[in-house]
Amino acid sequence: MVSAEKKKLVQELSVKLKSYPLIGILDLENLPGQQFSNMSRTLRNDGVVITVTRKRLLALALKESKIQNAEALEAKLEGVPALLLSKGNPFSLYSKIQKSKSEASAKPGQKAPRDLVVKAGPTNFAPGPIISELAAVGIKTKVEQGKLSIIQDTTIVREGEIISAKVSETLKRMDIKPMEIGLNLVAVWENGLVFAAKELHVDEAEYSQNFTLAAQEALNLAIEAAYPCADTAEMLLQKAFREAKCLSIEQSILTEETKDEILAKAERQALAVKEEANL
Repeated sequence: MVSAEKKKLVQELSVKLKSYPLIGILDLENLPGQQFSNMSRTLRNDGVVITVTRKRLLALALKESKIQNAEALEAKLEGVPALLLSKGNPFSLYSKIQKSKSEASAKPGQKAPRDLVVKAGPTNFAPGPIISELAAVGIKTKVEQGKLSIIQDTTIVREGEIISAKVSETLKRMDIKPMEIGLNLVAVWENGLVFAAKELHVDEAEYSQNFTLAAQEALNLAIEAAYPCADTAEMLLQKAFREAKCLSIEQSILTEETKDEILAKAERQALAVKEEANL
């Protein structure tokens, strides 16, 4: 039986869900309470509401809200779930959450957030028991200049797999911190569409470079097509001047701008004739 208090909570949450255009699913598993409080406070200043309660009650609220595609969002409830409600942009929200995270070492029993790859190359380890420790997790090594060197890139845990105690210890020894402390955004609902969190990732540096490249290519095309506008007018005039001058020199048309080049050209031709005739 669902108590009257829980029924009220579900009803209030279902009404609230319908008043927000963006609904996120969070997984708070392994998130320290202090970090959760700090991030919640920061997001609250941006008008973001986070609701933490039992998974069953969150699922009921989603069903009762009757929002479009609620079942797809319900399927994303995992770990220690919470609902995030916002009137902002999903990409900006994802970016803000990601930037607030900090690196952490992997603990045994945790799921790998991505493929954990140990890169090939030299290490600071001297030959010894470490060779067999690395080999136990699939890392092949050789000795170079008195130190161990990893022969090839090695994936020691696949995304979603459980990190073993051996792998955890190896990662610590190599100072690799694959985990992130912060809010784990699982999925986002917007206007009936459900996006996995990874689909919201935007490489801001690459995005900016693409804009710069597009602007440069558009400018080049406009110059090539002789399309006049505020950005191309000066360059088009410069190009027209250069081409007219080259044509004048080629056709030996004397002007103030071409006389020096034409006389120099005539002198070079005369010298060439003189040398050819042995004069």
